[in-house]
Amino acid sequence: MTEAAALPGQPRGGVLSGPATSRAVNVLAPNASPMTLDGTNTWIVAEPGSDLAVVIDPGPLDDTHLRAVIETAERAGRRIALTLLTHGHPDHAEGAARFAELTRTKVRALDPTLRLGDEGLTTGDVITTGGLELRVVPTPGHTADSLSFHLPADRAVLTGDTILGRGTTVVAHPDGRLGDYLDSLRRLRSLTVDDGVHTVLPGHGPVLDDAQGAVEFYLAHRAHRLAQVETAVEAGHRSASEVVAQVYADVDRSLWPAAELSVLAQLEYLGEHGLI
Repeated sequence: MTEAAALPGQPRGGVLSGPATSRAVNVLAPNASPMTLDGTNTWIVAEPGSDLAVVIDPGPLDDTHLRAVIETAERAGRRIALTLLTHGHPDHAEGAARFAELTRTKVRALDPTLRLGDEGLTTGDVITTGGLELRVVPTPGHTADSLSFHLPADRAVLTGDTILGRGTTVVAHPDGRLGDYLDSLRRLRSLTVDDGVHTVLPGHGPVLDDAQGAVEFYLAHRAHRLAQVETAVEAGHRSASEVVAQVYADVDRSLWPAAELSVLAQLEYLGEHGLI
């Protein structure tokens, strides 16, 4: 067993940009940071043999990156016909308007303020551009507008920030809610059990080849963190900052502001369920 295979979700090693499945190609944005890992994954998805492609999450407002996405599609003999967003955070969506201008495409998203065109995205929608089949899966929690896209022909799911290729995601309180996030993880688990999904194409980090293992790890991690937060509160640590200092003491302090958002969501969840 390789070191990568021993990690949750079996992340792939090697270069992140390039083909990931028969239908999905990643173009990595140059915006690496502690919060974005290696950078934002911009996915080009197309049916084999089709001259049309769909782009998911153009990424930051970086003309060099946006043009690289277009050039990658064109080298494969494809024209970008549609832009989709998993959610509205700037590292995924800030470049969408400029990308739509460059490609003359519509932008579809759950949040009406992010759309360019009349059509949004809702539960049960199926994207069929160029013969491709992408099914819209609601996965709120990281943010209220978070979506995933099920790519059944490749037994894959594009998860945005709901599941990352490395580490765990932030439930961005107050927009994000932990109860919603746990429901979304269970919804993704059902895709792995009932629909045969085995590959996660995340918004950041490497592709995961064990989708069910990744979801189970995330659920176990959330349960463990909730127990830690509950214990910290019982010990007298009441504010989010106090809980972070107690529970996330082994985490890089540069990530504590993000951890505080998750703790606020955890405290809200525990309060709603009468656990604190």
